[in-house]
Amino acid sequence: MNRTSPTRTLLIATGLCLAALFNTTANAQNMVSVKGSTLNMREGPGTQTPVLWELKRGYPLQITQRKGSWVRVRDFEGDTGWVARSLTGNTPHHVVKSKVANVRSGPGTQHRIVGKVEYGELLRTREKRADWVRVERSEGVSGWIARQLLWGF
Repeated sequence: MNRTSPTRTLLIATGLCLAALFNTTANAQNMVSVKGSTLNMREGPGTQTPVLWELKRGYPLQITQRKGSWVRVRDFEGDTGWVARSLTGNTPHHVVKSKVANVRSGPGTQHRIVGKVEYGELLRTREKRADWVRVERSEGVSGWIARQLLWGF
């Protein structure tokens, strides 16, 4: 019979918890948002490369590569491009990735629906709890949305 000592079990459990925490922290550190009013996403790392599209303030992006003062990023649809690192910040935002999502008065399906948001809407992140995110629209409407319906910080 193969037995694991209580100390070894505790060390394994602690290691697994730390790995999960590090993974969450690493993912958060790989997220940035547009700092200024707009930002050009480019084909390559430099101002001489073509602009693919323009992103507005707060738009969340995941860093996939770094090259000098430029970062290669991915958006919620999986599109990639390059942005100047100096034009990004760490203000958390989310984008709606479902066709429609209910905005609720509290973090759970038992709370009443106070509004709806649609695919691609940009929302300011105000708080996170387990599987729910409290968000705010630009016009000030706020509430809770299931995290699985969002992409971002």
